[in-house]
Amino acid sequence: QVQLVESGGGLVQAGDSLRLSCVASGRTFSGYSMGWIRQAPGKEQEFVGGISWSGDSTYYADSVKGRFTISRDNAKNTVYLQMNSLNPEDTATYYCASPEYSDDRVPVRIDEYHYWGLGTQVTVSS
Repeated sequence: QVQLVESGGGLVQAGDSLRLSCVASGRTFSGYSMGWIRQAPGKEQEFVGGISWSGDSTYYADSVKGRFTISRDNAKNTVYLQMNSLNPEDTATYYCASPEYSDDRVPVRIDEYHYWGLGTQVTVSS
């Protein structure tokens, strides 16, 4: 059974940084791409970005490009989301997710992600 557990969220001020982590278990982590998706209250889910299983490819939404960085440590079964220059519009619950099938590309559609964590809350005050 695949499990994804996020951590690292919290309350920060505008301009601050946070690093989210997501630990995966239940299958060979290095064989699957990983993604981060967020959802703000009253808004639709937004694909933040993703990383291929090899780590060679990443994709970022325009809203976070240049501020957020996704990385992974396959030895630790962990994917990270480094968030810099946070602003109140980044306030959301952040989920890590993984597709069902192994494919060394970054799925960019939310519906391609089959396994999801429970999320971690990020709140950015102005």
